[in-house]
Amino acid sequence: MSSELDVAAHTLPGLAPKGIKLGAGEPVGRSVAASLSGRTGKIIVYFIAFLWTIPNLGLLISSFRPEIPVKTTGWWMVFKNPKFTLDNYKSVWGSTGSHGGDNLSHYFVNSLRITIPSVVISVGLAALAAYAFSWMKFKGRDWTYVAVVTMLIVPLQTALIPLLRMFTSGAHIGTFTIFPDFNLHDSVITIWAAHTCFGMPFCVFLLRNFMSGLPKEVMEAGRVDGAGHLTMFRKVVLPLSVPAIASVTIYQFVYIYNDLLIGKIFGGTKNFPIIAKLVEVSGTRGQSWHLLTAAAFISMVLPLVVFFSLQKYFVKGLLAGAVKG
Repeated sequence: MSSELDVAAHTLPGLAPKGIKLGAGEPVGRSVAASLSGRTGKIIVYFIAFLWTIPNLGLLISSFRPEIPVKTTGWWMVFKNPKFTLDNYKSVWGSTGSHGGDNLSHYFVNSLRITIPSVVISVGLAALAAYAFSWMKFKGRDWTYVAVVTMLIVPLQTALIPLLRMFTSGAHIGTFTIFPDFNLHDSVITIWAAHTCFGMPFCVFLLRNFMSGLPKEVMEAGRVDGAGHLTMFRKVVLPLSVPAIASVTIYQFVYIYNDLLIGKIFGGTKNFPIIAKLVEVSGTRGQSWHLLTAAAFISMVLPLVVFFSLQKYFVKGLLAGAVKG
């Protein structure tokens, strides 16, 4: 709120509320950034980052230790008696499971087949919808947007079985067919559709908030030049919305890649994601958790690559709209 008042002070000084000093203060985002840029702030940030890294470091070290030391001593004992091996990674990458005897590489490929198309479809459709809700005028636009955002409060679990039945046997009211039977049982297409349905409200909400804040002057200049909605979306809105789209893409990628419930319900026995394999790697009694550490890091590689590749856009997307003027 204070940042908005500061912006209003520079833009419309005569409309300043009484009792509020305008023009002298810094926006909240800049004040916090300035305080953290000092020596004390850096020490606090580095200390928190160090604490956050310790469990991950222990997990990484354990993934390279032999089975007996992992089960008998703490990971920190590696500094006293360093012994490392790649056997954990070799075993888990080539190990078989109860779902058809497939190894971890098969599940990894399944996760790629599930995640990449689901992210592209959901983010792409959300970007189109966000542009329509922001810059296209049509009857019932605001109420339609409210209906889409309202879907955020619908528990995912309540829609799983009805959606699965619709995908596998269609939707019918008496003799009237609402959704035909496409016989999509055990198909990866059902997972794409499910993730798109469940992810669209949140993606539309975030992207619409960003796109609606784009400069009106730029949009009006494009219309004066005769650009249609498709041209405006492709040549103006998309380039300006890269930070927000990157942020939503990272969120969707991590969420879908780490999802277990939708993958197991809609994927059948052929399309289980890698997270499903992690459940059984440690064994029926949890006796092989040294293998679980290696499997966990294999599954973490792709999300880390995506995050660090888009990190600068992710930060820009988080801060977009926080400081204006």
